[in-house]
Amino acid sequence: MSNAALLRDFTALLGEKNVLTSEADRQSYSYDAAVLPPVVPAVVVRPVNTEQIGEIVKRCYDAGVPMTVRGAGSNLSGGTIPDSSETCVILTNGLTKILEINEQDLYAVVEPGLVTAQFAAAVEKRGLFYPPDPGSQAVSTIAGNIAENAGGLRGLKYGVTKDYVMGLEVYDATGALVKSGSRTVKCVTGYNLAGLITSSEGTLGVISRAILKLVPPPKASKAMMAVFDEVQAAANAVAGIIAAHVVPCTLEFLDNATICYVDDYTKAGLPRDARAILLIEVDGHPAQVEDEAAAVEKVLQVCKAREVHIARDAAEKFKLWEARRMALPVLARIRPTTVLEDATVPRSKIPAMMEALDRITKKYKLQIGTFGHAGDGNLHPTILCDKRDKEEFHRVEQAVDEIFDVALSLGGTLSGEHGIGTAKAKWMEKETSRGTILFSQRLRKALDPKGLLNPTKLVGI
Repeated sequence: MSNAALLRDFTALLGEKNVLTSEADRQSYSYDAAVLPPVVPAVVVRPVNTEQIGEIVKRCYDAGVPMTVRGAGSNLSGGTIPDSSETCVILTNGLTKILEINEQDLYAVVEPGLVTAQFAAAVEKRGLFYPPDPGSQAVSTIAGNIAENAGGLRGLKYGVTKDYVMGLEVYDATGALVKSGSRTVKCVTGYNLAGLITSSEGTLGVISRAILKLVPPPKASKAMMAVFDEVQAAANAVAGIIAAHVVPCTLEFLDNATICYVDDYTKAGLPRDARAILLIEVDGHPAQVEDEAAAVEKVLQVCKAREVHIARDAAEKFKLWEARRMALPVLARIRPTTVLEDATVPRSKIPAMMEALDRITKKYKLQIGTFGHAGDGNLHPTILCDKRDKEEFHRVEQAVDEIFDVALSLGGTLSGEHGIGTAKAKWMEKETSRGTILFSQRLRKALDPKGLLNPTKLVGI
């Protein structure tokens, strides 16, 4: 980094071991999980208390140094890739404390770098429940989930990360501390700044603390696997379950390619000849669970499920859901490059989206495994390819364009949970409007006049 005075300031503030300047260290923070070119930052800094975040941001702002905040780097849209070789990466994995779990008022206060699964486990030990469960939860961090408004398997019934954010503390572009929300269920003090920060992908401020809502856990649950000989029949069953006014805790879809790849790896005994399977779980009061499970089974029969297998115990249920959670890691082993998308459509349009994906697969002669949160229309067509093969990757890019075009034509969205980052920024205006882009840019400019917080992400500045 050319700014020697800034490096000295960082070292004095954080200690030498928390200021990473070697080529190897900086390379490690040059990419995320998106299929995008890496950018090596100028420096990586690691605060060990939240007040240091404000000091780092103020120093960068005063020196005109762009900033990118990074938790675990599991981002799938390029949001944690540095914007340039002058960028300072602010690493939050030293800020992992659970500051409070309040069992009376049902909330928790946590630091930004806390790993989601670790938080959920700590809450569970207190007899409470934090529902958001992104597929990356074993590594992804709470602030990263908030910045991307991460979803997960339970999003259909319980909602996504934004539904559990009660309040935030954030350092703005100048390093000033901003507080929004509270520990109370109701709070209308000032603008809903916590809502504005959620989904902002690190472009409006740096999260330093979060107040998160907790809920009582369900008293009972029942999981089942439905096997289909036709993809369309499975898609129709998804729409049918929702139309029957049953909202399962989870309603997940795997196509044949994904089934076979996952079974090869997990030995879960999945039906390899099935064209598709649905993994379904209902939860709540025991009587409600029995009623809803019966209603779901009835819909599955009407929609020509070949077989409906109900998990007999917790171990069998875990095996089913582990197979679903392994879908992406397993697919990623097949070819050198994995392009994971999350175009999302209204639930009633899932059959049409599945038809389109089948057509696109054949048209561009690609290897695509599709899985995802079918209950909320959030499918993950996963293209397996080799980016080094320029002709093949050109077909991949054409296919992705068409996938988004179809999703938007069906009243859907570019992203249900992975965010926009730089990977999807070029399509933003197609979903929204030119006025939306300009409005967002004016908002960013007002809050970050120098354009230093993740400047090229989302809508640019």
